[in-house]
Parts: sequence; structure tokens; C-alpha cells
Amino acid sequence: MRTDGPFVLRSGETSDWYIDARQTTFSGEGARVVGAAVAAEVPDGATAVGGMTMGADPIAIATAMVASESGRSLAAFSIRKSAKDHGTGGRLVGPVASGDNVVALEDTTTTGSALVEAIDALLAEGVNVVRAIALVDRSNGAARARVEELGVPYIALTTPADLGVET
Repeated sequence: MRTDGPFVLRSGETSDWYIDARQTTFSGEGARVVGAAVAAEVPDGATAVGGMTMGADPIAIATAMVASESGRSLAAFSIRKSAKDHGTGGRLVGPVASGDNVVALEDTTTTGSALVEAIDALLAEGVNVVRAIALVDRSNGAARARVEELGVPYIALTTPADLGVET
């Protein structure tokens, strides 16, 4: 967590503090801790985890790896910001297909927009989203409301209060 702002967030909002989750999710030890925390919240019956590229990518891979170490089979996937017009095309990347039960992931959310975008992209492909998980939710309930409005149960692993930050 950085407190030397101001920082402009993905949402366009400005904040005096910033969570750069990739400082943790891209480190070996941090990835293992994050993967274990997320894997513990992935419901039985889910076959894959992932979300919008770049923030969800290391979380998805770490979660799938940690799950496999305990004998649980989970795939990781990524959702591109826009469809690719070459190769296999599309937005969805990885071993996930229509009818699969998946968990949508996000590193840090301020408004829930990346999770909503991921869920919308998955639903458009016929993929069932059985849960959404954010590592850090700084939205004061907005992300939960937006995601649950889509009929998807939501969990935030950490809030600003957990980090000693007042919003």
C-alpha cells in the first residue's frame, strides 16, 4: 500500500492511497499466499478462476497452482479488454468453455466495473459465474451491489479498514 498520492484510479477517481496488488501477486511468496486465500473461497463445483487481464491474471494462475497442490483441479483463464481478430480470436483465453462454472477475480476494486465487465463477457460466452472475489475492495459496498445485482455472490478478502485506512 502506498500513501504518497494522489493517485488516479482505474475508475477515474483520485485517492491519497493506492494498493498495488501486483507487488504481491507477482512475487513468488505473495502469489502463494494470495492463491491459498482465494482457493479457500472458491466453491465446490467451480472449474476455473480468472478475470480481466492484467489484474486477475497472476491471481488466477496462483489459485490454480495452489489448488492443484492439494489435489483440486482448477483452470485459470483471462479476459482480454477487446476481442482479438487473429488466432482463435475472441476475448476469453484459457481452458474455459460454455457451461463451465467459474469464479471471476479482481485484484483491487473501487467501483466493481472490472468485475462486471468480466462477468458480462463470461455470460456472453455461456459460462456460469458462481462467485466473484476481490482481493481488496475499496468501494464501500458499491462493488458488492453491482456484482450481486447480476445474481453473482461476492466476497472481498480485504477492505481498507483491514489495512488501517479510513475512506
